[in-house]
Amino acid sequence: MSEEISAAAAQLMPEVIERLEALVRIPSVAFPGFDPEPVHAMGAAVVELFEAAGATGVKLLDVPDGYPCVYADLPGPAGSPTVLLYAHYDVQPAPKSQGWSSEPFEPVTKEDGRIYGRGAADDKSGLVIHYGTLKLLGPDRPCHVKILVEGEEETISHLEAFVEANPDLFTADAYVIGDIGPQRVGRAGLTTALRGDVACTVTVRTLANPVHSGMFGGAAPDAMTAMIRILDSLHDEHGDTVIPGVEHGRWGGADMDEQVYRDGSAILPGVEFLGTGSLSDRIWMKPSVTVLGMDLPNTAEASNVLLPEVTAKLSMRIVPGSDGEAQLDALMDHLRSQRPWNCEVEVAKVKVGQPFAVDESHPAIIAAGAALEEAYAGAVEKIGSGASIPLVASLQKIAPDGAIILWGAEDTAQSRIHASDESVDPGEIERMIAAQTLFITKLSESAAH
Repeated sequence: MSEEISAAAAQLMPEVIERLEALVRIPSVAFPGFDPEPVHAMGAAVVELFEAAGATGVKLLDVPDGYPCVYADLPGPAGSPTVLLYAHYDVQPAPKSQGWSSEPFEPVTKEDGRIYGRGAADDKSGLVIHYGTLKLLGPDRPCHVKILVEGEEETISHLEAFVEANPDLFTADAYVIGDIGPQRVGRAGLTTALRGDVACTVTVRTLANPVHSGMFGGAAPDAMTAMIRILDSLHDEHGDTVIPGVEHGRWGGADMDEQVYRDGSAILPGVEFLGTGSLSDRIWMKPSVTVLGMDLPNTAEASNVLLPEVTAKLSMRIVPGSDGEAQLDALMDHLRSQRPWNCEVEVAKVKVGQPFAVDESHPAIIAAGAALEEAYAGAVEKIGSGASIPLVASLQKIAPDGAIILWGAEDTAQSRIHASDESVDPGEIERMIAAQTLFITKLSESAAH
C-alpha cells in the first residue's frame, strides 16, 4: 500500500508545485496596516484549491474581529473516525531590509531544487500537502474529514475563541497540524512537544520629562539605564533564564542535531550558545525570555537627553507541562520586583499561549508514526519545538481525547521561515502527502477493526 501511495504522490507533484507557486504569488500578510485585499484573495484561492481537490461544501466562515477561516466538513463511512486538517493561509511580512536574494512573492526554484518565496514553507506548503492528501484519498475517502485553514495565524489570531465558541464544527478524533517539520529534509520527524509563549510589556519611568544629559546626568537616573538593569536580571551569567517560579524540564526524545541548529539559527562563527544543559533541553524543555522590541529613539534621532520613560515588550517561551497563566504571573511579578534607584515599573499582560505535550500512546499518534516510517523508509525522530501553536490548546479544550499530529515540510535546517529567502524542498512535500494519506488510511483501518 505504501509503495502505491508514494508513487501516486510523486505523479501528482507537478500539479502540486504549480498550485504552490500560484499561492506564493499572493502576498497574504494579515498584519495590521497591510492591504487586506490580498488576504481575502488568498482565502478565496484556498476555497478553490480544496474544491479542485474534490472537496464539497468548502466555504469561508467569518471569524469575529479577524480574517475568515476556510472550512469544510466532508462525510465518510458511518462509524469512521474524524480527522481535521489544519493549516494557515496568511504569511509573515517580507521587507527588503531582510535581505532577500529574490523577489519574495515571485516563487523561484533555485539550483538546490528548493522553491523560494514568502510562505513557500510557512504555511502554503501545508495547504498543498492537504490538497494532495485529498486528491489521493479520492471521493471514497475512508473516514470523515474536516478542513480548517486560518487567515491570521502569524498575527493576532482570533481563531481560538471562535473554535471554542463553536465546538460542534471543529470536534475530531485527530487533528493534523500541517505547520511544522523535521530537523532536516529526508529525516522523518514527528513533533511531540511545543513550548508555550507568554508575553507582556514593562514600562520604566524615572523622570517627569526629558532633561539635558550633561546638566543632570550622573545623579538623575534615565529610564533606559534602569531598563537595562531590569532586563539583565532575567538571565544568569551562563545565559539561562532565571526567574523565580518559572519551570524547567528535561527532554527525553530524539536529540536536537547541533549542525541542523547552527544552520537554521544562523549563529555567527565563534558566537557561543546561551545556557547550560543539552541543546535539546535548552530549546525544547527550558524557558527562554526575549526582548522583542523597545520604544525609544533610534540612533539617527537620538539627542543629548536623559530618557524619562522606556517600554519594552517581552516574550517568554515556557516548557511543556507548565501552566501559561502561572508562568506569565511569575515573569510579571519578577519585573515588578526589580526597581533600580526606586524607579516606577508598570507591567501589562499581552497574551498567554499554552505549551503542549503529545500523548504518545494514543492510537492516532501510533498510526502517524507508522505512516511516517513507511513514507520516509526510515526511523522516525520524535522531536520537540521551541515554537508555539496557540490553537492546539483550544482544540484540546473542545476534544480532550483527540490526538494532535504535528508535522509538515518546514525543515529546521534550511526553510528559514519568517526570515529572508524562505524556502521548501518539494521532495519533503511529496513525502508528507504520502505520509498523511497513509496515516488517514491506517487510522481508518484500525478503527474499523
